[in-house]
Amino acid sequence: MKSEGHPDYHFVKVVMTDGTEYQTRSTYGKEGDTITLDIDPNTHPAWTGGNQNLMDRGGRVSRFKDKFKGFVK
Repeated sequence: MKSEGHPDYHFVKVVMTDGTEYQTRSTYGKEGDTITLDIDPNTHPAWTGGNQNLMDRGGRVSRFKDKFKGFVK
């Protein structure tokens, strides 16, 4: 296998939004670089179970519901 075909895989430090730090291997940057996260599993609603509101912009949701109202789950 060609050695030049693979990126450099090294240790970097990841800093979560709450200040928690851990080390992982990545191709990001150089050895010892820091990745500071803006969104992580501690804050993102997809992981925290936050409120989800379905916005009906221009009637798209209501048109979808009307189109598929005869289907059963």
